[in-house]
Amino acid sequence: MRLRTALALAAIVAAPPLLATPGLAQDYPSRPVKVIVPFGAGGPADVTARQIGNILQESFGQPFVVENRTGAGGVIGTQEAVKSPPDGYTLLMMSNTQTANESLVPQRKYELMRDLAPIAPVNYSDLVIVVHPSVQAKTLPEFIALAKSQPAKLNYASSGQGTPYHMAGELFKAMAGIDVLHVPYRNSGEARSGVIGGQVQMMIDAVPAMAPNVAENQVRALATTGKTRSTVLPNAPTVIEAGIPGYEATIWLGLMAPAGTPKPIIDKLNAAVKAIVKRPDIVKLWTQQGAVPMSMTPEEFDKFLRGDIVKWAEVVKKFDKPPQ
Repeated sequence: MRLRTALALAAIVAAPPLLATPGLAQDYPSRPVKVIVPFGAGGPADVTARQIGNILQESFGQPFVVENRTGAGGVIGTQEAVKSPPDGYTLLMMSNTQTANESLVPQRKYELMRDLAPIAPVNYSDLVIVVHPSVQAKTLPEFIALAKSQPAKLNYASSGQGTPYHMAGELFKAMAGIDVLHVPYRNSGEARSGVIGGQVQMMIDAVPAMAPNVAENQVRALATTGKTRSTVLPNAPTVIEAGIPGYEATIWLGLMAPAGTPKPIIDKLNAAVKAIVKRPDIVKLWTQQGAVPMSMTPEEFDKFLRGDIVKWAEVVKKFDKPPQ
């Protein structure tokens, strides 16, 4: 009898958490949810995380608290998310920084697709190539010619190694055949200040973030990085129009959770995010800022992430190779 009781107790202890059942997932969330943003305050990921978090709080009746955990090109904040309990109460607002880091930062202590579970993409934005007004180049072809005449003399800012701005810069260098030095800053705000202040000559930044500085003539927009012209900066040609066929780079944002987070919770969050990105007020706001909503199932987002990892691995292979 005692043996049966002991075995029964052991079975109860070993049983998986009840939270994993669809029924109890209906009660999620029952306490505040932390959203880790592994990038600096004021950047696209931070702003979007707060927009999404505020609406999720309205929908679920629990706070979605954004915490910025910066450093190492997004690795520090991502690693914190990886180490968090897989219970749905820690989420990660991530970008193509994380997919680039899979090949760019081999010493990291996690693997994106092993240690995190895709929830949903959120939006994407085109980038814009800008220069300080003192740079003697009014167009992108003129900047390329200037860079070719002064190899390794010009530089460009980014918010850190592996960020979309860095990767877009390296892709631009490779496709344009120029040698421009990368100057990584701690976050996008500092990088932006660097190019506005003239400490660096060029930067590739998200259109929503840099457009106000273009309007104030603090920087000169040379080109945008999408397939078509930006509605926010319609006077700037695309990089393709400016003479580099096939060039395209964006910054996209999405949500992930620690691997092992119950599927019903993943699905519940996915449905909530899908509803948010379809809201007319959000679509209008993002359109004005130059951001485009994205909507996928967790499975579709998983496939998207794996494809992006492969894409940026090809770019990383071109690093440190002399221009042709």
